Amino acid sequence: MEDSKRRMYEVLEASHTGDSSSKAYDMLMTTSVIVSLIPLTLKTENVYTVYIDILTFLVLLIDYCARLYTADYKMGYKSVSAYIVYLFTPLAIFDFLSLIPILYVIWPVNTSLKLLRLFRAFRVIKLVRYSKTMVVISNMLRKVRKQLGAVLILIVIYIFISAMLIFQLESALFNNFLDALYWATISITTIGYGDISPVTTAGRVITMISALVGMAVIALPTGIISAAYMDEIRRKKSKYEL
Repeated sequence: MEDSKRRMYEVLEASHTGDSSSKAYDMLMTTSVIVSLIPLTLKTENVYTVYIDILTFLVLLIDYCARLYTADYKMGYKSVSAYIVYLFTPLAIFDFLSLIPILYVIWPVNTSLKLLRLFRAFRVIKLVRYSKTMVVISNMLRKVRKQLGAVLILIVIYIFISAMLIFQLESALFNNFLDALYWATISITTIGYGDISPVTTAGRVITMISALVGMAVIALPTGIISAAYMDEIRRKKSKYEL
């Protein structure tokens, strides 16, 4: 029994060299995820999209149940708590959210459930499991999440400060503070659509500063991610050499 359960876990995980069953399963899941996104490219639902939703839902449901069944191997310890902890891991949460769109297929007359169709987009995240490169990137991002979080906090603080300054200096230009936040966000990203442009000298100075800060903001996380990615590649390489 345990041997079959362990084998199921090995098949569910990303395939290794020589494991044809696991590779075939990876291909099945990748195809299912891609096919399940087809309805999002269409404006209206039809009988074919309904069939796609039902079939892909069944595949994803079986995958979710199988992963929950083998959660003790995934978490690395034999305990009831392993199953509970697994349910709240990021990928398990996205797996669950990717199943929700079936509710709109069951009750299409309920327009309030129409928004649930967008939850199909969460299925793309499942592809992380089936790409070795994406696994490396996922591990890398997990290691530098605190540094990236700190950078994000700095960005948000700067956006709010610049939005408040420009809102006071260019009061006639903005209808409300949300417009100022929109301006601050596109300015710090150096995109600057041009639909909102300051007319005062002080406002233009703040805009130039925001553009310069935006370049620094882009460079900072890029450096963090690049260094972490190279470290992860070196770690993988040394592991294979051993």
